[in-house]
Amino acid sequence: MIAIFEHFRFAQPGWLLLFLPALFLLVLRRGRGAQSAVVFPNLSVLISLGRRAHQVAWNLGLPLAFAALCFAILSMARPVWRSEYQSRTASGIDIMIAFDVSLSMDIDDFVEQGQKVKRIDVAKKVVDDFINRRTEDRMGLVAFAGRPRDASPITLDHRWLRNSLNDLRLNDQRDLGTIKEQGTAIGSALAAASVRLESRDAKSKVIVLITDGASNSGKISPLEAAEHAKTLGIKIYTVAIGTTEGRVEKTIMRYPYQEFDLPTLQKIATLTGGEHYWAQDLDTLKKTFTTIDSLEKSTGKSLVVVDDTELFPWFVGLSLIAAFISLTYTVSKPPHAI
Repeated sequence: MIAIFEHFRFAQPGWLLLFLPALFLLVLRRGRGAQSAVVFPNLSVLISLGRRAHQVAWNLGLPLAFAALCFAILSMARPVWRSEYQSRTASGIDIMIAFDVSLSMDIDDFVEQGQKVKRIDVAKKVVDDFINRRTEDRMGLVAFAGRPRDASPITLDHRWLRNSLNDLRLNDQRDLGTIKEQGTAIGSALAAASVRLESRDAKSKVIVLITDGASNSGKISPLEAAEHAKTLGIKIYTVAIGTTEGRVEKTIMRYPYQEFDLPTLQKIATLTGGEHYWAQDLDTLKKTFTTIDSLEKSTGKSLVVVDDTELFPWFVGLSLIAAFISLTYTVSKPPHAI
């Protein structure tokens, strides 16, 4: 029933005003006209008029005729079944997010509402909010640890992208993580993200690198990957997250140490025309992505496509059927005066 109200429309509702004179005619038909009388000199003349008057035919014919008129008016008002689709035109900005899922992202040196929070959980939450704000941008996701892995292709389907982000997992003793190989292959991650953007014809191509460590694996260095991205016209925003006091558990590393490589991350950003940020707390991380959001402006358009399925032939058919039945019944059983 709700779907009827959502989709049923009259494309030319002005014709519905014809119901007013139609109802007026119906009222006039039900009124009694002037009475007349015939004086018969002899009552025997009445015998020739018959014993039964056929009134039923006209009583049925009139409603059918009026129904035919109503269906005709409805058909002229053009009833349609309307479906609306929203067509979005991308802004021309393609963004690849390179997300670090190395074991150090398990460090809980962030604080939210008085509770310690792991780096990966904070990063997921802030990046999810960033994706949610960039509704008109095509975005993709590359996860990396000891090697990169495609988590989501470049797409406008941000629900799929956010689900892919939420599904990222750190590796564990049962090897159930997103990437089994340990390490931090920043150069390989940037190269993989650049390859995804290389074939795109967007006016602006951006990589947002999120990491908490230094590159210690992979076949290509971060600066080499940045040089390649520069030749492709790709800007790289580097976001280092975590505090200098944060350390992994000794079960992972016997002598844990902080391996931030801020100078390299700064060079990557400067070389490609991007910006470098270091977020040591939740507020700073949120401000970082708000700043990136403001630097890369979206100009996408949203259009509503209306698809109308014409229903008037059905009403024309009902009108013709009602008129035909009314005419046939009236002709076969005409009314008689008493």
